[in-house]
Amino acid sequence: MKYDLNQAIGPKQEKNATYKALRKLLALINDEQQRLILALVAILINSSLTLVSPVLIGRTIDNYVQKKDYNGILLNAGILLGIYIVAFVTNYVQTRLMGGIGQRTLFKLRNAVFNKLQELPVAFFTQNKAGDLISRINNDTDKLNQFFSQSLMQFVGSIFIMTGAGLFLLFIKLPLGAAALSPAILMWVFTQATSAWVKRKNAANLKSVGNLSAEIQENLNNFKVIIAFNRRDYFRKRFDEANEQSYRTAVGAGLANNVFTPVIGMAANLGQLIVLTFGIYLISTGSFTVGLLISFFSYVNNFYNPLRQLAALWANFQVALAAWDRISHLLAMQTDLLPVGSTLPVQTSALLSFQHVSFSYPDGKEVLHDISFDLARGKTYALVGPTGGGKTTTASLIARLYDPTSGTIVLDGNDIRSYTPEERTRKIGFILQEPFLFTGTVRENILYGNESYQTYTNEQLAEVIQESNLDNLVDRFDEGLDTKVQNGGDAISLGQKQLIAFIRAVLRNPDLLILDEATANVDTVTEQLLDEILRKLPEKTTRIIIAHRLNTIESADEIFFVNSGQVTQAGSLNDAVTMLLDGKRVS
Repeated sequence: MKYDLNQAIGPKQEKNATYKALRKLLALINDEQQRLILALVAILINSSLTLVSPVLIGRTIDNYVQKKDYNGILLNAGILLGIYIVAFVTNYVQTRLMGGIGQRTLFKLRNAVFNKLQELPVAFFTQNKAGDLISRINNDTDKLNQFFSQSLMQFVGSIFIMTGAGLFLLFIKLPLGAAALSPAILMWVFTQATSAWVKRKNAANLKSVGNLSAEIQENLNNFKVIIAFNRRDYFRKRFDEANEQSYRTAVGAGLANNVFTPVIGMAANLGQLIVLTFGIYLISTGSFTVGLLISFFSYVNNFYNPLRQLAALWANFQVALAAWDRISHLLAMQTDLLPVGSTLPVQTSALLSFQHVSFSYPDGKEVLHDISFDLARGKTYALVGPTGGGKTTTASLIARLYDPTSGTIVLDGNDIRSYTPEERTRKIGFILQEPFLFTGTVRENILYGNESYQTYTNEQLAEVIQESNLDNLVDRFDEGLDTKVQNGGDAISLGQKQLIAFIRAVLRNPDLLILDEATANVDTVTEQLLDEILRKLPEKTTRIIIAHRLNTIESADEIFFVNSGQVTQAGSLNDAVTMLLDGKRVS
């Protein structure tokens, strides 16, 4: 199954996706309705008071200033002061409310994205860059937070003020109001024509930011290799390319986001020029007053200034939409590894059975073709073969990190797909070729995903470890279970990381334990110790060993040779060696 987040879609699909995304976005703030209504009431009060002021100023000029009625001037000045104070309070209230809504939405959204990542299979992470995923969690969600906390109510308020100012203009003097508003028609046409272009520019910029983050993350993770091979120039070149792309798209997005400002400025200047020219003419004919002309100028500014704000807010809205498209695309991803529910039991005495299994990666060649084999309980099996032959893929299918393209894998008499993830991981332990540790302590890492011992004290856990013959491994760490693990285990040796992974898997007491080159990075003494622990595992435990070193498979009950899409019984160790050499020559 394809999980490519950057896969291109057609215009019609994009439009439908945008509508669906907006509905999901509104659903995300359903529980904020009361606060949104309060914020809306506050902004409407603020906007209404802003619209009342010009009428009051115009009437004061016509009725009190021209007649030199100072009491009337002072009275109206006091009323204006009260209006401005109330407007200040309502503006503060809506800003505080929307700031809280934005932060809570950001919190919920990042949780939703992170939880979605927890649900997705390994295939998703092999098809998408970690840096781009980090950018979606951090950068894209923050764009939405900025829109909710800063832009949304300004957007509503600007529309309300602009609409109210337009109505006042038409109500005061219809011909003059219509003339003053005529440049806005051109603005509406221009906005409709450029909105999709602005969104595309911002989407391209967000994508390039994600690619830059991915490039930095990949190179920093592999910086030891870069230093070892003295290829800082390669790092710089790759970074420069990604940074240049980010720069170009940022310039394009900046241009798109600011394209409305000069156009709106021109429309506002035209509107004021029309009001000035037409208004003076009406005053000269005696059908208009100076106070009304000043009020008219205020309303023209109240109409076009929000348009200027809307230009910036519209750009923010397009950025938020582009960010939400990237986030919603991720949230819409569904794993193809869901449990299939109860299935009919399969009559087999084997712990694990491959039945006509084939597998291929997306857009890749077939790795395994129509293979069938059984693994009995309590035995040790070895998978050998040339590099790239399919050993790790076979192990990944056993652990259900992937599902077969065709065929069935039976675990303990049931289709492996019928088990929940919790049931499956209790039955199957997997020691990866490159173990990953989390920042914390050795204790926290060996108990990762193991709820059985979470409440145990260190003394109780030490007893369990001793009973499992793992105490000699824990003694390899200076501070035992309290040894610090930092930066994903980079501060300790690869061999020590492998020991922690080994302890973590064995403590789960699985029915089937997969060791993918589990002893490749440990010394000979430790390897012998691990081999002894494996021999002391419960009799019911089936072991699958993937190894290149032949001494690690000497004690295997049965050896399978994996190569060219086939899994073949190898017979004796000598037969396995011969097949391995022949396979390497063929490869």
